[in-house]
Amino acid sequence: MLIAVSQRLERTRAVSQRLRRTVEAAADRARTNRNGRNGHAGILDGWVSRRRGATVKGRLGSRTTGDTGVVDRPGAVNREREVKLEAPRGFVLPRLDGLGGLRVNSDEDVDLDAEYYDTDDLRLTRAGMSLRYRSDDGWTAKLPVAVRSAFLDRAEHSIAGARGEPPREAKDLIGAWTRAAPLRMIARLRTRRRRVRLGHRPGVTDIEVADDRVVASIPGSGRSQFREIEVELGPNASKKTRKAVVSRLRAAGARTGDTLPKIARALGHRATAAADVVPAKRLRKRSTVRDLVRASIASSLHRLVTHDAAVRLGSDPEAVHQARVATRRLRSDLRTFRPLVDRSITEPLRDELQWLGSKLGAVRDADVLTELLRAKLDLLDETDAAEGRSLLQLLGRERREAHDELVHVMRGNRYARLLDRLVAAARRPPVTPKAAKRRATSVVPKLVRRPWRRLDRTVKELSSSPTDSELHEVRKRAKQTRYAAEAVAAIIGRPAHDFAKAMARLQDVLGAHQDAVVARSWLRDAARKSDNHELVFLAGELAGLGANDRQARREAWPAEWRRARRKKLRRWL
Repeated sequence: MLIAVSQRLERTRAVSQRLRRTVEAAADRARTNRNGRNGHAGILDGWVSRRRGATVKGRLGSRTTGDTGVVDRPGAVNREREVKLEAPRGFVLPRLDGLGGLRVNSDEDVDLDAEYYDTDDLRLTRAGMSLRYRSDDGWTAKLPVAVRSAFLDRAEHSIAGARGEPPREAKDLIGAWTRAAPLRMIARLRTRRRRVRLGHRPGVTDIEVADDRVVASIPGSGRSQFREIEVELGPNASKKTRKAVVSRLRAAGARTGDTLPKIARALGHRATAAADVVPAKRLRKRSTVRDLVRASIASSLHRLVTHDAAVRLGSDPEAVHQARVATRRLRSDLRTFRPLVDRSITEPLRDELQWLGSKLGAVRDADVLTELLRAKLDLLDETDAAEGRSLLQLLGRERREAHDELVHVMRGNRYARLLDRLVAAARRPPVTPKAAKRRATSVVPKLVRRPWRRLDRTVKELSSSPTDSELHEVRKRAKQTRYAAEAVAAIIGRPAHDFAKAMARLQDVLGAHQDAVVARSWLRDAARKSDNHELVFLAGELAGLGANDRQARREAWPAEWRRARRKKLRRWL
């Protein structure tokens, strides 16, 4: 027994310094990632690696992706990238073989019968999304990835289920957009399709060309007909071959079309109205207070809603991070805007955002802690690493439980009502009549000055050896100051950007300190609950190494604070 303990201690000393350097390097990379990714950070953000627990493309039926306990929902997901062309009267599809080395692998006619579902006010269609049941492939939900001038780019999710009522898994994917509004069948599209599949070798499709003749039946609005050409790009389709195929079609008479999905074209002008949730408009120096508040609410709402589906699927830790940042940032901004808004509206919103943020936080914290443990375990010998994987499994179970609770919340009426209220607030910002039309430049310095002074006062009140909870409070104050500066940076310009960056660096150092505190606490708790002596010993080793990380951040943060409080960064306040 004593020999085993001695060997463990020797191994611990041998890897201690390497582990510390590795974790510090990971922290540096995390700061770079989260500052470079939209400039937003959360309490324990930036640590999640996609090396394990990564988003799975293709079948999503597996239980987990790695040790994180990430749960994938049934179905398949594909990337749909299409070029759409209009087919004028008399258009004849030309020969397509021999283009860029492509050959025709198949040329066939198929009949497709699709029923589309949406809300009465077309929330899905107006957002570039769709939910349909089609005769050949069942239920499909399409969520936009990006819309460019020449492409319709969407994620295409296939869901098992019988015709009729949309499956719950499908409703999950679109729940943030439909919210409490019921779904109904809004159109039936019958398509006669000539489908030509092109590839460089037999059995592999690089490009699919579809010549579609569509008859659309809209309840209460009669029938309409149209014809269009779709050029769908496979994952191996090159830019050169895509251009060759599109050029051949245009030479035959096809015209450049828009990027509207079939359902939007069938429904007409109602389907092209603005979506409920849209990115914030860019702020300018002439923007009003109303513009400022609207931009804050709209940008956080858009971030939350666009990551909602991936949060529910559970396969992408980054989606949880982004949704959590959205809730925290908006809650902080509404506090910053208190002198300008109707608090009877904004304070209840802040309460609900705190509730949602706590549910997201339980999942996010498990993701961050998982990556911290992996960074340490990767450098241990195989015996200790194998024992350490049982710690990851324990953490994975906690993560699954937290994610199940989160999904339950996101399926509920309380979450739907919160989103509805945020949509209404973005449409009509709850700004007081006195402040609404004022130039934002006349009020924003004072708005940022308040959280800065709270931060400065909190630091001055610290003892010579502050507790972990006191440093955590400083971090939260720095985060609110940073968010306030970022909210007005588009109006103020570079001075606000530079000030926000300084606050972000301070927040990062203190965030890494808090990471170490949380990790050590979890490891100690895991050791107390276990009767496995090897696991207890390993948890103690890792907790001790975490203490080194914690101490390093304690020593680093005062220098970062001195840089952040330089007067030249605050002259605009």
